[in-house]
Amino acid sequence: MTGWSEFILAGMLFLASHAIPSMPKLKAALVRGLGQRGWVIGFSLLSTALLFWVIFAAGRAPYVELWPQETWARWLVNIAMPLAILLGSFGVGAPNPFAFEARASGFDPVHPGIAGLTRQPLLWAIAIWAAAHLVANGDLAHLILFGAFALFTAMGLRALEARKRRQMGETEWQRLSARTGLIPGAALVAGRWRPKGWPSPTRLIVAVLVWVTLYHLHAPVVGVSPQP
Repeated sequence: MTGWSEFILAGMLFLASHAIPSMPKLKAALVRGLGQRGWVIGFSLLSTALLFWVIFAAGRAPYVELWPQETWARWLVNIAMPLAILLGSFGVGAPNPFAFEARASGFDPVHPGIAGLTRQPLLWAIAIWAAAHLVANGDLAHLILFGAFALFTAMGLRALEARKRRQMGETEWQRLSARTGLIPGAALVAGRWRPKGWPSPTRLIVAVLVWVTLYHLHAPVVGVSPQP
């Protein structure tokens, strides 16, 4: 299987797999069967494998140029990716009842942590990654790939927020979200939230290691150097 057919199949399977977290009954059944840790590990491995497949499939699809690749666009990616990785590193597994990648336990609405910066750090990380790569890659396959990621992430932000609000009820939602914001930095600018203390050094180290790893493996794995 080559060309557009592989790219379409990989994309459909990736999107189908990421519909699972938005299905509470199915996700609950998987968590019961695999355990919380097993669910997280299993879903993470599946997501990673499918993500790499759809990226490689986009690279193997027929090249149809829509706009030329520019040096400034590569700089944009190199500026955006550390921000995206930081959001993901501080969001995954953090106390945050609003995000699917986090945990509800341990959340303090007075000191909301990463939720004070944004209630959906991982979705924003994906959106930043997709938008930056969309600009830097000017061919049809990557427009479809990164455009789909950006579009579905935007839809996911709205849908997840609405579902969490319904589940919590308006009173509980207002109580828990009083010092948070959906748009990154909105609560900080509005004065509803101020950071307390220093960021977790462990999560910061993880973010740096992930960035270094992705930067150095981009050329040998993806086949394109991230250097401007």
